[in-house]
Amino acid sequence: MSKKPEGGGSPDSPSGTGGTTVPLGEELLLIRGKDSFLLVGKAGSRFVLCIETPDDEYCQAVDPDDLVVVSMPEGGPVGQARMMLELVRQYHIPLVVLPKDHPGSRRLSMVVSVAPEILLACDIRRGTHPEQHLLCSSAELSGLSLAGVPGGVTMKRLPPGVAIEHVIPENYSADKQQ
Repeated sequence: MSKKPEGGGSPDSPSGTGGTTVPLGEELLLIRGKDSFLLVGKAGSRFVLCIETPDDEYCQAVDPDDLVVVSMPEGGPVGQARMMLELVRQYHIPLVVLPKDHPGSRRLSMVVSVAPEILLACDIRRGTHPEQHLLCSSAELSGLSLAGVPGGVTMKRLPPGVAIEHVIPENYSADKQQ
């Protein structure tokens, strides 16, 4: 992991109107607050992602520059978030959306969104929002906007005090599904 600030300005200061663009290729980006974090990766290839809701299934096209973002609102092991990100990015596992009153939603330690642009919000119930542009986060990361751009990710409304690190994914076995 690289702990140096990345991008065109200090990650500890809020972004201006245009935001801050951080280079991002095959590695991952860790955006860490005091008590929570986001793990961000590029989709890297074009694929179809299925989203399972209580009433239906719908599938969306994912482009190489789209983002796969794992949010852990109470923190936890980065390795766990890395596994979830790779399950979506490499193996294209479907995402499951729970009904709004499902008791399991309060036990979810992490949630995932896949989209060209993702807005973080702390006022939605985890695992219950089928629209991929919105992702549950902690209050300290709420309002942050992430957008996949060629060669990087643009961040708007970056909260003060967050740390940004590049994470090199572990080598995965050669038996990945095709």
